[in-house]
Amino acid sequence: MNPVLVAVAVFGFLVVVTVLKSAVIVPQKSEFIIERLGKYNNSLGAGFHILIPFLDKVAYKYSLKEEVSDIPSQTCITKDNVTVEVDGLLYLQVMDSKLAAYGINDYRMAASQLAQTTLRSCIGKIDLDKTFEERETINGQVVDSIDQAAQAWGVKVLRYEVKDILPPESVKKAMEAQMTAEREKRAAIAKSEGERQSTINRAEGERQDAILRSEGEKQKRINEAEGQAQEILAVAQAKAEGLKLIAEQLQTNGGEGAANLRVAEQYMTEFGKLAKTSNTLVIPSNASDLAGMVTTAMSAFEKMGESSKESAQQGENFKTS
Repeated sequence: MNPVLVAVAVFGFLVVVTVLKSAVIVPQKSEFIIERLGKYNNSLGAGFHILIPFLDKVAYKYSLKEEVSDIPSQTCITKDNVTVEVDGLLYLQVMDSKLAAYGINDYRMAASQLAQTTLRSCIGKIDLDKTFEERETINGQVVDSIDQAAQAWGVKVLRYEVKDILPPESVKKAMEAQMTAEREKRAAIAKSEGERQSTINRAEGERQDAILRSEGEKQKRINEAEGQAQEILAVAQAKAEGLKLIAEQLQTNGGEGAANLRVAEQYMTEFGKLAKTSNTLVIPSNASDLAGMVTTAMSAFEKMGESSKESAQQGENFKTS
């Protein structure tokens, strides 16, 4: 084999290997830390890059995407000395790859440990009952505490979420009993409020019914009184008109004789009825003196006529008023 060809082949192979070793492709949302002779040189963003062979090397590779770290469950003691198991989720994002590479050995583990210690401190300041209500406050305190320390690491703490808070079984049973009692209390209060409102509504309805009934009775009595008054007035007016008409007829020619005849007829008619309907027979002292009897009746009738005139006059005055 020709030594020249062998040397050329070896040289070409070394060139290809060198090019492959020096060419670097950085993915989107990533950064590579380049060291030259063991010292930081630069940070490479997304794209194709050529390094100096045997001098430059990719020391660290970081993703700039948001990362999720699962914080393991740990035992915490609340302010009222109750032991609870708490775990959570931590969301991080590398903002400066150089600080992330040289600021700390492992920012993920550091953030996780700091989250656990901060969480224990937060839980220890509140009672068990409030741990479930104060999740947002706990999350904010953990984020603030880690974020202050992570600035030197080139890492941004986006948020922290408490995933589970598990009290002991005995405490869970006590809490369930407490919640059951609270629900029964609310149900009893709601029932009593309903009964109270129902009683008030019935009383108000009865009150309105009594008022309406009394108003109706009052109006009925008013209407009856007005009707009776109008009836009395109508009868009085009719009597007054009748008496006035009789008085006027008596003043006419032949009126007195007609009245005498009419009185005599009524007298005889009523006397006959009395004889038929009674076992006792009433006989006038002077049965033959019919003219005297008529005269007596007419004198009484004239007095009635004068009274009728007065009544008629009163009726006219009443109408006028």
